[in-house]
Amino acid sequence: MSQPLDLAAVRSFENLEFLARQLVEGFITGLHQSPYHGFSVEFSEHRLYNPGESTRHIDWKVLARTDKLFVKRYEEETNLRCHILLDVSPSMYYPAPSHDKLRFAVLCTAALTTLLQKQRDAVGLVTFADQIELQTPVRSTSSHRHTLLLTLQQLLERPATQRRATDVSGVIHQIAQQIPKRSLVVLFSDMLGRNPEEQTASLAALQHLRHAQHEVLLFHIMDRTTEAEFAFAERPYLFEDVETGEQVKLQPAQVREQYRAAMQHYEQELALRCGQYRIDFVPVDIREPFDKVLYAYLVKRGKVR
Repeated sequence: MSQPLDLAAVRSFENLEFLARQLVEGFITGLHQSPYHGFSVEFSEHRLYNPGESTRHIDWKVLARTDKLFVKRYEEETNLRCHILLDVSPSMYYPAPSHDKLRFAVLCTAALTTLLQKQRDAVGLVTFADQIELQTPVRSTSSHRHTLLLTLQQLLERPATQRRATDVSGVIHQIAQQIPKRSLVVLFSDMLGRNPEEQTASLAALQHLRHAQHEVLLFHIMDRTTEAEFAFAERPYLFEDVETGEQVKLQPAQVREQYRAAMQHYEQELALRCGQYRIDFVPVDIREPFDKVLYAYLVKRGKVR
């Protein structure tokens, strides 16, 4: 069973590229040691055999080692185009500088980028808050992966920027219009908006991606203990909206039940809409092992095939 990573230690780790490679290798090893044998160490070059198809391309050596039928996959079958959208808005720096949602999402993005390149798939990165900050080409080379990981390393080292809104819907609409070929779009975001209208707009933007024939995988990043359960100690707090600066002083017990009900309703609505739009919705707690993200990607990649 994988253990949660110490996010506080990630920033002090000077080589994110090496860390991502170690995490991916550990994840692959864990797949082989687990009872879920849906993936092989040769997954970049093989796929599972489908009953009824020709046995011409079965890899008999892999069969001898794994007792499973795998078919050799050729270059034209392996190339996948993946756009990773990473929310870097102020709310992603919650709950603490050494243990925040952005740090978790950056690590997951680094590991996913490494896994994509290992599979010879092409990947591009988009970072955004109220607008697109960075948009890279979509490539599959090792040098491109190295550049992306350097960019992610820099995100770990920069301080939070205050008083900026998040425009998830605007960015997604823009990306949907720019992507020329059918691709896999992976979004890491807390999906927080200032009001229900913004949240509804974000869901409509996700539908735009599906209308353009793109596959979508949404990782909803949260610190569940405080953001969903509102599990604060019973004392007065001064809560501040990091995007607007609005403040409110209260005791958690005064609003806990109403807050939980509102968050539960929003999460259910988000999951329901994603289901209607055939978008893979994966809620992720930053206190959980990151393996959940990589496994969800592999399952989604299998569906895209």
